[in-house]
Amino acid sequence: MKTVFFDPGKLRHEMALQQAVRVADTLGGQTETWQTLATVWAHLVPATASPVRRADGEEAEITHHVVLRADAGVQRGMRLVTGERVFAIRAVRDLDETGRYLLCLTREETP
Repeated sequence: MKTVFFDPGKLRHEMALQQAVRVADTLGGQTETWQTLATVWAHLVPATASPVRRADGEEAEITHHVVLRADAGVQRGMRLVTGERVFAIRAVRDLDETGRYLLCLTREETP
């Protein structure tokens, strides 16, 4: 397999890698909060924007490809945050099968 060259100088976006944590509330239920696990440098590339019908109307689903240095702890269900922007990680794979970089397929969440 041919190795894909990735320029590490493209890792220009500082992002917080977060994981959901469930905390018991006073009424016996649970609330979800997000805990920052690490700060990573990433390369952010817009991928698609497509209309999605929801019960209350139509909105756009915006996806991005995010490349970052390999870390075994990164997995589906986590999220990456930069400023006010939140990117839910939908899938993670090795960028070039060398174990150096990860490609995260994400969906940008809107408030």
